[in-house]
Amino acid sequence: MSRKGLRVVGAGVAIAALGFSIFFAVDLLSARPGMAQESEEGEAASIELPAWADFELVDAITGESFTIADFAGKPILVESFAVWCSICLRQQKEMAKLIELEGESIVHISLDTDPNEDDIAVRLHAEKHGFTWLFAVAPVEMTQALIDAFGLTVVNAPRAPVILIDVDGSARLLRNGVKSAEDLLEEISGTEE
Repeated sequence: MSRKGLRVVGAGVAIAALGFSIFFAVDLLSARPGMAQESEEGEAASIELPAWADFELVDAITGESFTIADFAGKPILVESFAVWCSICLRQQKEMAKLIELEGESIVHISLDTDPNEDDIAVRLHAEKHGFTWLFAVAPVEMTQALIDAFGLTVVNAPRAPVILIDVDGSARLLRNGVKSAEDLLEEISGTEE
């Protein structure tokens, strides 16, 4: 490729990166830190969750509002995805297998972080594949907070990003690629000991 061609490609990459940065530039000062109010037993809980866990979300299937912080004290798997992503679908099928193995002892949330998708597309995706757990579209501010916490990988849908929030409220991004139901269960079991 000629030098001129390389400069054009380089300029295109720079413009795309700038556009991405501008799109996700938000004021996160309004985000409240996630704090569980009550445990499952009704006792006051003091599990501190990351600030991004307190953004209000709407379940695309039921229309009900929730926050990730609502589930503090349980293991929570948050999958960042896009409806067009076939690798994401493979990861979701593994999530469905995990639900078959473990029931509702683990909270599953599929969070669409593609700014071009909406609740309707997400609901149709979940219904088409028979998925019944929580599906929501991330607000732009939440997406930026996730990027700040975990880097751009968390919104790179083809890498099948999954965040595990442990029962103690700590959160970590699991390895890239599709994780089997057994791998996910092992990750969760390793944090409960």
